[in-house]
Amino acid sequence: MARPTPLSGFPELLPAQRFVEAEVVDTLRTAFELHGYAGIETRAVEPLDRLAKGGEIDKEIYVLRRLQAEEGHGDSGLGLHFDLTVPFARYVLENAGKLDFPFRRYQIQPAWRGERPQEGRYRQFTQADVDVVGQGELPFHHDIEVMRVMVDALGRLPLPALSFQLNNRKLIQGFYRGLGLSDVTTAIRVVDKLDKLSAAEVGDQLVELAGATREQAERCLELATIRTSDTSFVERVRALGVEDELLDVGLSELAAVLEGCTATAGDRIAVEANLRIARGLDYYTGTVVEIFMSGYERLKSVGGGGRYDALADDGRNTYPGVGVSFGVSRTLIPLIADGVLSVSRSVPSAVLVALVDEESRGTSDAVATALRTRGVPCEVAPSPQKFGKQIRYAERRGIPFVWFPPADEHSPEGHEVKDIRSGEQVAADPATWTPPPEDLTPSFVTKEPT
Repeated sequence: MARPTPLSGFPELLPAQRFVEAEVVDTLRTAFELHGYAGIETRAVEPLDRLAKGGEIDKEIYVLRRLQAEEGHGDSGLGLHFDLTVPFARYVLENAGKLDFPFRRYQIQPAWRGERPQEGRYRQFTQADVDVVGQGELPFHHDIEVMRVMVDALGRLPLPALSFQLNNRKLIQGFYRGLGLSDVTTAIRVVDKLDKLSAAEVGDQLVELAGATREQAERCLELATIRTSDTSFVERVRALGVEDELLDVGLSELAAVLEGCTATAGDRIAVEANLRIARGLDYYTGTVVEIFMSGYERLKSVGGGGRYDALADDGRNTYPGVGVSFGVSRTLIPLIADGVLSVSRSVPSAVLVALVDEESRGTSDAVATALRTRGVPCEVAPSPQKFGKQIRYAERRGIPFVWFPPADEHSPEGHEVKDIRSGEQVAADPATWTPPPEDLTPSFVTKEPT
């Protein structure tokens, strides 16, 4: 059989790399649950009419088709979900009568997009989403809550420094409306291109596409340059001389979210008001956020989200929500590839139980069982080689301790354990001995990005 060719855009991790991902996911899950969020998992597929944008099938959607489908039947009308928001909206509608609102949910699972693979962008990837959804209404304080939850969760991870950059769509819309712009939606979309186009090009598009005057375009660009780590942005916006009730609401909400998140952020998380951030998706109606990682600005944002006043609508009730999504694969795979984030050993085992000979395998198995009973991960050597070779086997796998059973399998004494890093070897009882807590499981190894 020929050696298989890897599929581009479908990353697979080696065991040590998978441990990094699993620990990150477990840490996020623990943090979300500490805040009272319940975990859900939705199906991998959704109807195409729900996944499609504007009634057209998006080229990024993977469509399901049975290989043995009858001729002329085409696709199944189903596609793999490309994010976790679309299936969550459907989940809320289907289960509204069984859920208690406000409904706090987290979801960590794969999604699929048929786009061109590149660093940080994959065809199969894992996301971690956290949302609160209400029925009919959702008070503003949940905006602060959800942002704080993600700040807390990501602050627990061994990642490079992160920046939460916040804005508010009401602020932007109110400012543009107060300026007298006739096409506010187009203006927001154009200004959102500032990370790709120069200020001059964006100004030209505001005039050409959004119908702005040159003076209005200049004011829009001035607003987009405001970026602060405190609430001084309020005075700077006021100084631009634009007045509007919606603008006032947006300024107040952004200040509250900024202060709430700053109180939660640790040393490795910065929280800023960045009035350029708009988030291109039309359904955002209030708070918006994008998350960036120091040293990996080339990835653009590694997470984002915001407030949406109509996540779903069943004709009787509207379900507003606020949420944040973190790109697990988008963040971790480049860090792992660069050696910024790794693990202390490639296997879970903290102990290798040596094997004297095949006849005494039962003795080694009994030692391993005694250790496992007390939660010590271990494995028995695969073959009764010389002890030097068994130690080297442990070294290659990063296992810190080797256990030597007694020559007499019936003797309760004579057990010894060796720390192969220091060379220290001591007598030990498999019924009571345990490794230091830091050696019990593999641990993260980090270095600063170059």
